[in-house]
Amino acid sequence: MIKLIALDIDDTLLNSQSKITEATKQALQRALQQEIKIVLCSGRPLAGVTPYLKQLGISGDEQYVITYNGALVETVAGKVLSKNILNNQAYRRIVKYIEDKQLQYYVLDDQSNVYTSNRDISRIAVVQAWENSAGIFVRTPDELPADFDITKAAIVGEKDTLDSVEQPVKERFSNDYYVVRAADNFLEIMHQDVNKGSGLTKLTNILGIDPSEVMVFGDEQNDIPMFKFAGTAVAMGNGSDIAKSHADYVTDTNNKDGIAKALNKLLFK
Repeated sequence: MIKLIALDIDDTLLNSQSKITEATKQALQRALQQEIKIVLCSGRPLAGVTPYLKQLGISGDEQYVITYNGALVETVAGKVLSKNILNNQAYRRIVKYIEDKQLQYYVLDDQSNVYTSNRDISRIAVVQAWENSAGIFVRTPDELPADFDITKAAIVGEKDTLDSVEQPVKERFSNDYYVVRAADNFLEIMHQDVNKGSGLTKLTNILGIDPSEVMVFGDEQNDIPMFKFAGTAVAMGNGSDIAKSHADYVTDTNNKDGIAKALNKLLFK
């Protein structure tokens, strides 16, 4: 019996027009009617997740989200159940490296705010801030409080740029932090104990749900930790080959109601 369904958002829950298809919405609402928890599990902050929660009719302190790739586990109403973030020393260390390499980036605090010291701001950072209903604060580390902490740092750029810097960044930081290529345009750095799987582990422990009772959907490398945790892992047809290799089942694409098709086949038998 499935008691919880965890869903990545971008390129999984959302189609290429950043919409939830009607078939997907109906399937998830059917699951909600069966008292199955629907948990959005995303690199986005709560502000960036809220519009989709509203569309699905998910609200209150009895429903949950996993945000910042697992750095925060919280209720839909915003009550934080678990938080694992990077301190100011880590923030400064990461930013110094990024600035020395002349890369583009942003960081997020735990209030959904976006910060960067880049004066020429990446279009990807601008889009990300818009999707999260946030502005961008252009600040250097010295212009922020000494206790300024971050949930994650994201190095951003075109695919070719990130392809060339991914391995050096991992070699520099992977011993101390969790470094993951979240998508073609995002290379993210978080607390070493943070990933979607650890966030899901914390939430299911709180709820008393066994991994065998969890179904997850995703498309990228940052979804693999929750694939490894859950009893049933479903990769989207549009997902990366590495994500698909860790899944129990590969469904149709995000543009062709992949979530709805998988639920109809695997859950609503």
